Amino acid sequence: MELWQVIVLSIVEGLTEFVPVSSTGHLILMSRLFGLRGPAVDAFSVVVQLGALLAAVFYYRRIIWDTVVGVASQRPESLHLFRNLVLGSVPLLAVGYLVGKRIKAHLFAPLPVALALGVGGLLMLLVERYRRNSEPPYREAHELPAGRALAVGLCHMAALWPGTSRSLASMSGALLAGLPTAAAADFAFLLALPTLGTATVYELIKERHVLAAEVGLLNMSLGLLVSFAVGLLVIAAFLRYLRGHGLLVFALYRVGLAIAVFWLMRS
Repeated sequence: MELWQVIVLSIVEGLTEFVPVSSTGHLILMSRLFGLRGPAVDAFSVVVQLGALLAAVFYYRRIIWDTVVGVASQRPESLHLFRNLVLGSVPLLAVGYLVGKRIKAHLFAPLPVALALGVGGLLMLLVERYRRNSEPPYREAHELPAGRALAVGLCHMAALWPGTSRSLASMSGALLAGLPTAAAADFAFLLALPTLGTATVYELIKERHVLAAEVGLLNMSLGLLVSFAVGLLVIAAFLRYLRGHGLLVFALYRVGLAIAVFWLMRS
């Protein structure tokens, strides 16, 4: 991988990680557009997400710290949030561990990504319609009962299919579970910490030799720095956008991109 390819892919990662359009799907499509493929490219598409994850850690540092202190002091609100984060992340982590190799072998390709983008966009339209016609019974993620938090976790598993989007899966689950849009986005971002963190660190350890040989330590470090900076800007902008808008524009973008990919593959 050349330096300019690393930078472009890292910018794409930062732009797409926290909005419901699938960062992994975009990285797969961009990599194929650049003529890149192989274990190192697939590993880079996972590991570069660590930069965006660190952006989420920085952005939510106060909530994370308050939760850690609250759990240590047995504060009910913090204990409930911690429980809901566990319930929202364990299903994805467990299933991902069991089928991760098969996913990389069969779904890291443009056709499966385009299919997930299109189907996810149509489902997002349905979720958006539900959101507009319902009054959320909860205000914050810690208020969700355990059963609803687990339901979010089951929805979260859909993110294992590249192109679906971890943000889409977790946000949709949180909206259906009864959270308002901004709180659903916050919950989705916090769920990235255990799920994305585990996946990226595992991939980094497992593929460290391939990444060192074919990407390089300097390029890898630069990619993480770029995805961190861009991801930090996107988190703030996305949350501001959600205060006055819904998810319709992202649903239309997904469907449009899916159609474009199908058309290009046929031509």
